[in-house]
Amino acid sequence: MATPTLTRADAAEIRDWMRSELPRLLQEHGVPAASAGVLMDGEIVDAAAGTLHLGTGVEADTASLFQIGSITKVWTATLVMQLVDEGLVDLDEPVRTYLPEFVIADEQAAAVITVRQLLTHRAGFEGDYFTDTGRGDDCVQKYVATLSVAPQLFEPGTQFSYNNAGYIVLGRLIEVLRGAPWEQVLTERLLAPLGLTDAAPGPYEAIMHRVAQGHIPAGENGALVPAPVWSLARSNGPAGATLAMSAANLLAFARMHIDGGTAADGTRVLSEKSVVDMQQPQVKVPYVALLGESWGLGWELDPSPAGPMVSHDGSTIGQNAYLRVIPSMGIAVALLGNGGDSYSLARALFGELLQRLTGHADVLPAIADAADAGPDPDAERAAAFVGTYSASVMDLIVSRDDDGALWVQTVPKDAMAELAGTEPPERVAPYGEHGLIPTGGDGGPVMVYAFLEPGEDGRYGFLHCGRALPRSA
Repeated sequence: MATPTLTRADAAEIRDWMRSELPRLLQEHGVPAASAGVLMDGEIVDAAAGTLHLGTGVEADTASLFQIGSITKVWTATLVMQLVDEGLVDLDEPVRTYLPEFVIADEQAAAVITVRQLLTHRAGFEGDYFTDTGRGDDCVQKYVATLSVAPQLFEPGTQFSYNNAGYIVLGRLIEVLRGAPWEQVLTERLLAPLGLTDAAPGPYEAIMHRVAQGHIPAGENGALVPAPVWSLARSNGPAGATLAMSAANLLAFARMHIDGGTAADGTRVLSEKSVVDMQQPQVKVPYVALLGESWGLGWELDPSPAGPMVSHDGSTIGQNAYLRVIPSMGIAVALLGNGGDSYSLARALFGELLQRLTGHADVLPAIADAADAGPDPDAERAAAFVGTYSASVMDLIVSRDDDGALWVQTVPKDAMAELAGTEPPERVAPYGEHGLIPTGGDGGPVMVYAFLEPGEDGRYGFLHCGRALPRSA
């Protein structure tokens, strides 16, 4: 596929369009501030607008740092693949080959889980633990030790279930094999070789920059207010807790993955083989609407009319990040925001930019539409869905009322309850053959609940919402 050429006039037109449209889109979607950028033909054009902190009124500029959340996982995966390039790691070896300290509640599973399964979210143990193990350089090591209580949800390698803890284990593997804390390895082997000056691995470095504060709807009538903390715990760093940067710096990282593993100055950062391997499908993802169709080694993967697309999103406390890359066309777009409906903002911005850049409409995957929901099922069919699906951090309870309507109630537990609180039940209806979709939304993006592994009694064994939650006995 031909790579488009970005002329000076094209770059200026795109920059002018972003600078004029971004403030309007921020207001339309209630986002305090955003940093946005486009990579095309090796050139990055960027724009920023809005207020970084509603309490101080500091305005955003293109050098401002926003947290990238779980997009960090692609960086951690890249650090692992550097180890593969050097012959220090075999992806299909058990994690314990390199990290004997790795222990979870299921000893048999812990002994066989491979590095590849961690990279592709197929390890099968519960992974939504956000334990704070302090601010010292040993915090990742201490975090991994806490996983001895993590239950195994399914046999390793048999299905996909998004796993934050698995990436923290990978962070520890990197620390052990490199002999340095994860942030130091990240800085020395990615930030520095890529020449990223508008980036920070944590708050101590971020404070030297113009930094965005996250915002949450906690004010009167749901108004956004500055979040009470800046980031998640340092121990969660390899999964996406503290890394912050500008949109331009995030796109420079994407450019390396487009350019076969080399930085803009020609420095070899990753082998071309590893770049290609990271973008190959490893596992199909159940359709839940807000994730990629399949997963590679770190990347989410989707087809598009412009060519295969790799991507990742990220969320922290009141901040969100979005990255879409079409390697065959040399194109990437990024958006970083600090509150409000940044997802709808990203779709509006990316939809227009990708159409301009590729000449194709509908490059982004379609979002699920509640209008496609089916009628309420009869009692026998409803019984397949009804039940409690449990994880340590939350329960999802599917119930049927006297009128035959189905409802899903999310009940957070422990620390998750303190962060998220309990929301009212949401009305759902059948979607496709094995899904339920919320029907009472405002027309925005919705998560589809996918149901897997029906038993002999017809009842599903798992509810999948990006995470696989087994039916509770």
